[in-house]
Amino acid sequence: MKDDFIFGLRPVIEAIEAGKTIDKIFLQNALQGEIYFELKNLLSKHNIRPNYVPVEKLNRFTRKNHQGVVAFISDVPFESIEDVLPQLFEEGKTPFLLMLDRLTDVRNFGAICRTAECVGIHAIILPEKGAAPINSDAIKTSAGAIYNIRICKEKNLAHTVDFLQQSGVQVFAATEKADKLIYDVDFSQPCTIVMGNEETGISKEVLHHSDEKIKLPIEGKTQSLNVSVACGAILYEAVRQKINSAV
Repeated sequence: MKDDFIFGLRPVIEAIEAGKTIDKIFLQNALQGEIYFELKNLLSKHNIRPNYVPVEKLNRFTRKNHQGVVAFISDVPFESIEDVLPQLFEEGKTPFLLMLDRLTDVRNFGAICRTAECVGIHAIILPEKGAAPINSDAIKTSAGAIYNIRICKEKNLAHTVDFLQQSGVQVFAATEKADKLIYDVDFSQPCTIVMGNEETGISKEVLHHSDEKIKLPIEGKTQSLNVSVACGAILYEAVRQKINSAV
């Protein structure tokens, strides 16, 4: 983790001006000063949304003089799905997307990215806030696959679902509360598969906006799978359908 973040007002400003991708940035509540306002203006200019936190949280990242700011750097550039999706259609591709709603475990995220890249997912959509950091642990767990897949960060996933649907992409939300099994829906069309948080699943708002709720069959006494395992099973059913539809 130490290699993944920088701290201090001037170092963070310089990193942003140098074009570094900011994964997350934490600012101390009620911070004041000329350099602080310079940083705030720079964040606004680059559409980077900070997280305002008490100083105790910043102290958990580092005990050094952080000056009220800690920023996590990503080697992976972030895009917008509103830019990526039209490109996919223009290239004649059938969009195959994955949305991760507030997934927080770095290793789960890395494992999912590895599977997603293997099955040909065109882009992974993440929320700006509440997602696992894209750090060295995530990259290592993905076996470098993160570098080969487009990552989109969006402010509001429910609004993103609406955009996808208006663009002709069907959205399938994976939840244990679904009535339909993954074998009962059509993944061969342009589609997005949504996976939720490890503990609470997909948010109610995203579930409400989705086209279909889907689930895996569970025959044993254990009623749930690890999210990365479940995601892999769903993605490969989608691939199976896509292969069959192309024959």
